[in-house]
Amino acid sequence: MTARFVLLVVAKAPVPGLAKTRLCPPATPAQAAQIAAAALLDTLDAVCAVPGAAPVVAMTGDLGAAALATEIGLALRLVTMIPQRGWDFGARLANAHADAAAVHAGLPILQIGMDTPQVTPESLAAAAAPVVGGGHDSVVGPAEDGGWWALGLADPRHAQVLAGVPMSRDDTGERTVRALAACGLRPRQAARLSDVDTMTDARAVAAMCPDGRFARAVAAVRGRAVA
Repeated sequence: MTARFVLLVVAKAPVPGLAKTRLCPPATPAQAAQIAAAALLDTLDAVCAVPGAAPVVAMTGDLGAAALATEIGLALRLVTMIPQRGWDFGARLANAHADAAAVHAGLPILQIGMDTPQVTPESLAAAAAPVVGGGHDSVVGPAEDGGWWALGLADPRHAQVLAGVPMSRDDTGERTVRALAACGLRPRQAARLSDVDTMTDARAVAAMCPDGRFARAVAAVRGRAVA
């Protein structure tokens, strides 16, 4: 099938002690890394099943030291890998869009992270629809914490505005929408989702996708497994 858009995942290698540290405690560093790895794997499963999507992963960190390294390595064979580059997170996001666009010239991009493992092929396709076939220039999926979980751009060059937006704040979503509007775009809103920062978030998200790796990894912190 000919690709209609790029589905870009911005990800960090889930290395114990460096991944999802806000889950500790009650999780140990090893358990937090397992949760992050499970989130990435569930996300990649959904991404690779979206019809018409060209999956690209912008990765940072040492995959060799990551939890579930072998399984992640196998999953990444199904995508195009590009390295993250930039002096801060906003710049890395902007550069990831530019680098993905260089691989798949002329295609719109929907970018997500690895903190929303509850996404499905259907929800990702719906989030991308405004910039793929809906005649809209941009789409933003707000997150419950005030950030955003998805950004879609019909013209990926507009992602350069992200380099000037402070990230990981409770007004990052609002600032992103304002930055897009300032360059003439009219962002549509996608579904609002919770991303995973704390164990409370993790447990709430796990309840939404009880059959995945993520839910099993979260349940292990409570000392029981999900059947």
